[in-house]
Amino acid sequence: MVRDAAPAPETPQPLSTCLCWLLGRASYVLTTETTAALEGLGLSPRAHSVLVTAMTGDHTQIELARLVGLDKTTMVVTLDELEAMGLAERRPSGEDRRARVVAVTEAGRRKALEGNQIIDRIQADVLASLPARERRAFVDSLTSLVGGRLSEPVACAQPVRRRAPRA
Repeated sequence: MVRDAAPAPETPQPLSTCLCWLLGRASYVLTTETTAALEGLGLSPRAHSVLVTAMTGDHTQIELARLVGLDKTTMVVTLDELEAMGLAERRPSGEDRRARVVAVTEAGRRKALEGNQIIDRIQADVLASLPARERRAFVDSLTSLVGGRLSEPVACAQPVRRRAPRA
C-alpha cells in the first residue's frame, strides 16, 4: 500500500526520545490508516480485533474484553454492532449459565479473513520502511513489552481515555 507523499511532520526535539509520545503517535497514525482501509469492509479495527480473537476459542464477553483490551461497555457496543451485521452471536456458555460465549458466524469469519489481508498489507508496508534486519526484532520487542511490562495499565486518579481517530 503506497501512501500519498505528504511531508512528514518533524518530531519535536523534546519528544524525539519520549517512548510514550513515539508509541502514541505511531499508534494514532497506524490506527487511522487501518480504519480507512477497513471501511470498505464495514469494520473498525476494534471490531476486527474482537472477531479474530473470538475465532481463537470459546471466549465469554468478559474474557474477550480482557484479551482485546476493551472495557465492558465498549465490548457490549462492539458485539451489538457485530451481531447486527450478522458477523457474531452471543450464545449461552456450556460452563456458566450466566455467561455468554461469543461465536463468530461464517460471514464473520470471511470478513475477519478479508480484514487480515488488508492489515497484513498495511503492516508489511509500514515495516518495509525499516531495514530488513530490524523488522522482526522490532515486532518481537513490541510483543515482549505488550505481553510483559506494558500488559496492564496502572491505576491513576484520572484514567487516560482512548480517543476515536479524527475524521
